[in-house]
Amino acid sequence: MGRHKRRRMAAAVVLWILIWQAAAMLVHNRILFVGPAEVCLTLSRLVRTAEFWQSVMHSSVRIAGGFLLAFAAGLLLGAGAYRFSWLREFLEPAVLTLQSVPVASFVILALIWIGSKNLAVLICFLVVFPVIYRNTLQGMRAADVQLLEMAQVFRMSRLGKLRYLYGPAVLPYLKSASHVAMGMAWKSGVAAEVIGVPDLSIGEKLYMAKIYLSTAELFAWTLVVIVVSRLFEQAFLWLLARADVTRGKGGNDAD
Repeated sequence: MGRHKRRRMAAAVVLWILIWQAAAMLVHNRILFVGPAEVCLTLSRLVRTAEFWQSVMHSSVRIAGGFLLAFAAGLLLGAGAYRFSWLREFLEPAVLTLQSVPVASFVILALIWIGSKNLAVLICFLVVFPVIYRNTLQGMRAADVQLLEMAQVFRMSRLGKLRYLYGPAVLPYLKSASHVAMGMAWKSGVAAEVIGVPDLSIGEKLYMAKIYLSTAELFAWTLVVIVVSRLFEQAFLWLLARADVTRGKGGNDAD
């Protein structure tokens, strides 16, 4: 991101904070709406407690775990569905169902099946899996047909095709999918925690803030979700970018 673009982004953020503060002053009701200053004061109080960090850690582990499981399953099954038409036809109804059924329905069923402790893991998996699966399948279909034919002529191994032909084709789709899926994982994971209310979780804190009409805490925890979600997204996209660089180095070595 260039310097000029960063300045415009910072200016936009400042403008929205000013609009937020103006709206809080206009409403003038701490139960209905609070301003950024009060939210920051509340957040500064929360971060000094061990319970805050425990809640963030537990929710992060569950949501990241569900995301990583869905990413691995979507990648493997997407590749398998590209290779075997019967597997693609078998998975299609299930993937369509996962895309269509509301998250709330999954949450209620999951509460019956596994309880609240690992609810966020399952919900994140169910929400993220279709996104990764479809993008993997689409990316493999986008591989250059002429290069694949050349690889067939020169009898390139399956591992070589996967690394040098399918990998570069799939990676842009995975980056785009991860950008969307990480946000979906945090939204659905925290929503599941709000319904299931597991101990020491961000969802529990949001639920308690609602019970006690603590709007400042509600906004503070929402801000935490936004920041932590963004950090996880950037970290994962960085890892994908490193995988791309590694693949490129490998290709140069092979030449």
